[in-house]
Amino acid sequence: MKNTRIVFMGTPEFAVPALKTLAKEPGFDILLAVTQPDRPKGRGKKLSPSAVKQAALDLGIEVYQPEKINTPEGIERLSGLAPDYFVVVAFGQILSRQVLDIPKTYPINIHASLLPKYRGAAPIQAAVLNMDEQTGVTTMVMAEKMDAGDILLMETTPVDPEETASTLHDRLSQIGADLIIKTIRGIDQQKVTPVPQDHSKATYVSMLKKSDGRINWNSSAKAICAHINAMTPWPGAFTAVDGKRLKIFKAVVSSDPMQTTALPGTVVSCSDKGLFVAASEGVVQVLELMGNSGKRLDAAAFLRGNKIEPQTCFE
Repeated sequence: MKNTRIVFMGTPEFAVPALKTLAKEPGFDILLAVTQPDRPKGRGKKLSPSAVKQAALDLGIEVYQPEKINTPEGIERLSGLAPDYFVVVAFGQILSRQVLDIPKTYPINIHASLLPKYRGAAPIQAAVLNMDEQTGVTTMVMAEKMDAGDILLMETTPVDPEETASTLHDRLSQIGADLIIKTIRGIDQQKVTPVPQDHSKATYVSMLKKSDGRINWNSSAKAICAHINAMTPWPGAFTAVDGKRLKIFKAVVSSDPMQTTALPGTVVSCSDKGLFVAASEGVVQVLELMGNSGKRLDAAAFLRGNKIEPQTCFE
């Protein structure tokens, strides 16, 4: 039996578990890891490798970092490897039809939602933001249109109401890693066949911007807490008081049956238990936040160094 030949394409941390799982699977050869070029990062703007490049080098897998993959040079490089499959996870470049036609079997994408729901760049944040009870991972045959390819396999997982995009991201990336093995094995054994998506049910989520982190206090306490969880770790949920930005990392709907007529965004009370802020419906109990100090603090520690009086209003 000859080994299954795979070209892996991915860039961020989310793609790393799939690469590692494929690399240790018996009978699979990872011929090449294709990832984005090194980018400037951090305060010193030093060129840094992607998470996938780092993992591939650690695994002894050859790395290719084209600025654009759809060039004649890119096509020649990939065709020359004669792969059975591409496995693509958050690679960050759109593949042309010519590139998609290279693998003998399929180009497969791992997507962090239950397609056709949440096609696009921020499906994990969308599931948390919209307070979905469940989400999951889909493997699909790649098409030219984004996330519109035929579905191969799906795996669902419940979303905890207090879960952040960060914890859900880690769980889904591991689910995706296990699912890609099941998918390729299933195709090879002729037990998995592509099923077209119902395009009429498709929804789209665009890439997050920094400004998406701004908290809208005119929402319900429940929706505000979901927004804070969805924006953690990036872009981070924030509000402002007297023109100064406050980043909020953790908040829950207050269980104190406070009756408040305060305007949304008004601090109703402050204690070691948190900052209690009025929403359009209910009260948000802020547990962890960060001011100008740049340190993430629990509410009690924050209030010791920053005076916030009741009746203060967040913008």
